[in-house]
Amino acid sequence: MIPLPEPARLRSGDLAVVGVDGLRGRPLRAVLSALGIAIGVAAMVGLVGISTISQAGLLAEIQKLGTNLLTVAPGTTLLGKDSRLPSTAEGMVARIPGVTGVSAVGSVPNASVRRTDKVPAATTNGISVQAARTNLLGALSGTVRSGTFLNAATSRYPVVVLGSITATRLGIDRAGGHVYIAGRWFQVIGVLNRLPLAPEIDRSALIGWSYAAQLGFDGYATTLYERSTNETVLSVRAVLSGTVNPEHPEEVQVSRPSDALTAEAAANTAFNALFFGLGAVALLAGGVGIANIMVISVLERRQEIGLRRALGATRGQIRLQFLTESVVLSVLGGAAGVLIGLVVCFGFATYRGWPLALPVQAISGGVLATVAIGVIAGLYPARRAARLTPTEALATV
Repeated sequence: MIPLPEPARLRSGDLAVVGVDGLRGRPLRAVLSALGIAIGVAAMVGLVGISTISQAGLLAEIQKLGTNLLTVAPGTTLLGKDSRLPSTAEGMVARIPGVTGVSAVGSVPNASVRRTDKVPAATTNGISVQAARTNLLGALSGTVRSGTFLNAATSRYPVVVLGSITATRLGIDRAGGHVYIAGRWFQVIGVLNRLPLAPEIDRSALIGWSYAAQLGFDGYATTLYERSTNETVLSVRAVLSGTVNPEHPEEVQVSRPSDALTAEAAANTAFNALFFGLGAVALLAGGVGIANIMVISVLERRQEIGLRRALGATRGQIRLQFLTESVVLSVLGGAAGVLIGLVVCFGFATYRGWPLALPVQAISGGVLATVAIGVIAGLYPARRAARLTPTEALATV
């Protein structure tokens, strides 16, 4: 008796070709099925990528600006009234070992900033007028976008330097114009870039310490900015309030501006788990869509299945064929999603001017998830196709 030949085994390359051919027969359906996976992966890669880029940008900004800046501001007295810093505060802080620089600003009361004297004062609420020391920009590691900062000569005249937000609200983008402050015209000699460690300066108009006395400034600082070496910043912070006001150290508030940026960077990391979860939900929905489409495909291709079985294809080969189609469909959607997510990341990094940090975990996780979803979504349709006998499948011919 002549033995029957063993059925040929489909190689991996043959499986891929058969899987792609099955999808090419219904391109619109394949695209719509893969769209759910693409959206899920794009959401995962894009959201986690934005979070990763934000964290990297903030950490780079912190490293550039330094973590050795401390701010000192007056608190409240035991009776709940506003306290004020002693007039000797700057000099006392400068004597602390490890301190490398001290600067200050002082609030000018009842002074508003307007583009012209025809504009109501209420339109620029939220912009404060502050007297500034000439070394303020160095203490804050700030830069001037246009013009120059205050110096010993200009501080005695009606000139002003605008913070970045103040300049935007007033519609001024460069030095050289004039603004109306407290009933007087001031020449704009400078516009600052954004100061991440001192956002209150962004919303201020800075005038000279000497000239501010003519507007009712009492000469008392309302905020001190202190720089120390990295090694001594903690020890300086421990003695700062007692040095500023030895009699009532509890009336002095000391803060470290970089802590806020560090906390923001940590918050971005905490959101990664949420973003992964949102992407997983979208991927699950896409997987259900692929499973549904594959079941319909099995029903529509009964004749093809019967013909293959009649020509010698085994149940295992039929099962692998449909399982491969499901995986190929899922992987194509995942690849499109990764590409879309990376485009979103690149656009966000370019817009913010931050370095591009690729979300490697999200990309690798998204790719592995698409393969797993393709296998899981294709198991039932593949088993259903494999259980069809040639006579059952060809019965519809």
